[in-house]
Amino acid sequence: MIYPAFFHYLFELLTSKGIDFPGAGLMHYITFRALMAAIIAIFCSLLIGKRIIKDMHKKQIGEEIRNLGLEGQLRKEGTPTMGGIIILLSILIPALLFCDLKSVYIQMLLVTTVALGALGFADDYIKTFKHDKNGLKPWYKIAGQVALGLYVALNMCFNPQCKIVVMHPQEAQVDAIAVAEDAATGDREAQRTFEIGTTKTTIPFVKHNEFDYRWLSPFKGKFGEMFMWFIYVLVIIFIITCCSNGSNLTDGMDGLDAGVSAICGTTLGILAYLSGNTQFAGYLNIMYIPNSGEITVFMAAMLGALLGFLWYNSYPAQIFMGDTGSLSLGGIIGVCAVIIRKELMLPILCGIFLVECLSVIIQRWYFKATKRKYGEGRRIFRMTPLHHHYQRVDIPAKIKTPKEPVPEAKIVSRFWIVGLILAVMTIVTLKIR
Repeated sequence: MIYPAFFHYLFELLTSKGIDFPGAGLMHYITFRALMAAIIAIFCSLLIGKRIIKDMHKKQIGEEIRNLGLEGQLRKEGTPTMGGIIILLSILIPALLFCDLKSVYIQMLLVTTVALGALGFADDYIKTFKHDKNGLKPWYKIAGQVALGLYVALNMCFNPQCKIVVMHPQEAQVDAIAVAEDAATGDREAQRTFEIGTTKTTIPFVKHNEFDYRWLSPFKGKFGEMFMWFIYVLVIIFIITCCSNGSNLTDGMDGLDAGVSAICGTTLGILAYLSGNTQFAGYLNIMYIPNSGEITVFMAAMLGALLGFLWYNSYPAQIFMGDTGSLSLGGIIGVCAVIIRKELMLPILCGIFLVECLSVIIQRWYFKATKRKYGEGRRIFRMTPLHHHYQRVDIPAKIKTPKEPVPEAKIVSRFWIVGLILAVMTIVTLKIR
């Protein structure tokens, strides 16, 4: 029986003392633990956020704003930053209370939260206390993200807990408890259905929607297998790095990144719950991933932390997220998608992150290309990342809409709406093939 670590020891202690704690059985249910994790995370975020904002105001720790000519930008001067600390603590506390810490999936998510949070904190610290707007050197960030990606990839490749069962509609009536019992007792037929160390993943819009990275290897035999693992590791590193940096670029308006990340995280939590149940997995014809339901509890904690943080971060923000939060949120989303083997759905689900990244890449490429050709750089967007494009109308660019500047709060709301549409589309792809 799986218990969250803290409550496991608490209930054992109470039982040994002859105390029958009422409601202890509820901890067996993922849905209950997810609900509790979300509620605790909200309260943690509200309480911790209030204290941190008050302390930062006392110590006059605030953001130094570079004037880019954006409406209302200078009013944000002195607003406390590094608010990602609120988010991280509000995720970690309920996760440690309600998640099964023996699960390798939870361990990977905890390491991701702490590692990328520390990386972002170092960047914010340099910007805020050292007054260096460049922050941490980009190569240090990339090195940290690559190291984390390698850690996750090696677990996915070689950890025996990372296993799947490819389900089909005719298996929809399989009872999850029976499957688990058969596997635990050494039933050979049940064990043969599990694939350990596989490079299979889900590909949207395809009827038999299992894509194997093995197919990308042009070689056969031992070398071909090694090359397959090499490709798989590279893909995981690339996905985690892109998600982390995409979230970082999206964090440019009050509440924007927090809202988009909450939508993406909730969607992945739902997919993790479906993947961890044999009946749902069989009906939807997706991979059954044993114990992936634990990820739902973690993502519920993330949702609660972000909802509480939005209390202070919504327009006009009382505190900014900073790289401490944005790098770790993107990393959590990327790692979660890799774990439940839905990483190829990220271009749809994280479409906001994707277009924010592409807008920066396209703008830089076009500016340099036109500068070489015409002697002066030209723009496709008025400003990048994309959300700033809608705030300026006085900069000449290829894209000339909108004609009037759009208020920040409206831009954020519209990006949230687009994020919700993309989330619905992601879930719908499970049946559209």
